[in-house]
Amino acid sequence: MPVHGDTIRFGVHSGQQNRTFDESLLLWQRAEALGYQWASVFDHFRPPLGGPDGPCFDGMTLLAALAARTSRIRCALMVSAPTWRHPAVAAVMAATIDHISGGRLEFGLGAGGDDLGYAQYGIPFPAAGTRMDLLEEACRVARALWTQEVSDFSGQHVKLNAAHLAPKPLQSRIPLVIGGDGEKRMLRIVAEHADIWNTLAGTPESYRRKRDALSGHCAEIGRSPDEIRRSVTFRAVLAENEREAATRKEELLRRLPANSPLLDEYVTFGTPEQCVTDLLRFRALGVTDFILGVRPPIDWPTVELVARQVMPAVITAR
Repeated sequence: MPVHGDTIRFGVHSGQQNRTFDESLLLWQRAEALGYQWASVFDHFRPPLGGPDGPCFDGMTLLAALAARTSRIRCALMVSAPTWRHPAVAAVMAATIDHISGGRLEFGLGAGGDDLGYAQYGIPFPAAGTRMDLLEEACRVARALWTQEVSDFSGQHVKLNAAHLAPKPLQSRIPLVIGGDGEKRMLRIVAEHADIWNTLAGTPESYRRKRDALSGHCAEIGRSPDEIRRSVTFRAVLAENEREAATRKEELLRRLPANSPLLDEYVTFGTPEQCVTDLLRFRALGVTDFILGVRPPIDWPTVELVARQVMPAVITAR
């Protein structure tokens, strides 16, 4: 599947707060069978949603295992924080996973955010500006190690001294996904380094503002924004009819508190036809990748309705 261009792709973003590996594997293999083009895991150690003792698998090692047990779907980590691993170590791991997957990796980087793992494991959590500096250096280090025979780099936080990475990734260019939407610094980093920009869907109005900010940064550095694929992660609760969808929404609200930040991530509570209408508003703004956020307990009706009814309608819409 090409990285650039206007090909429309659908995927699932699996939050691996499971208690067994088989639960994660089932979603990925089922997504592949249903025709999704992409599957990703997140990179949290102790995500707040599960509480201080909630289950959560490591993203990088889980990604390797899932890549080995699938054959077609693009495999992604979305997104890795350089605060967890030295950027050179992460680049080596990514190159290895590209081999494991047969050249299907799309590697995500971000600045990192709230995670109970920092406090529980004693991992330093720098201020936002420092994390942005570290992200920019991580982008440069990864690309250098993936493409150059010998790499030297002297940054504020990361240094390479005649560094080698072998074997190189199978792909001539691993797509670098950068996740985030801060309009001043983050989108500047996206403009300079990303093959794919990912953000939460939000509203079409808020997405348009962020898209325009990214285009402004691209103009400043002389890069066409069309070189960067636009990816949104969204949630939905779907059913065959509106009455059933309303019932399923009520069930969700009983599980989530009324002020849950997760509610802002839901684009549609309704039928597949309504979801198509909602997503086409984003397609009209240039979105190419639609990533359905899925966390345990897996909403199988929505996963299947998106694949069978929403995906083909959005892909073929004129």
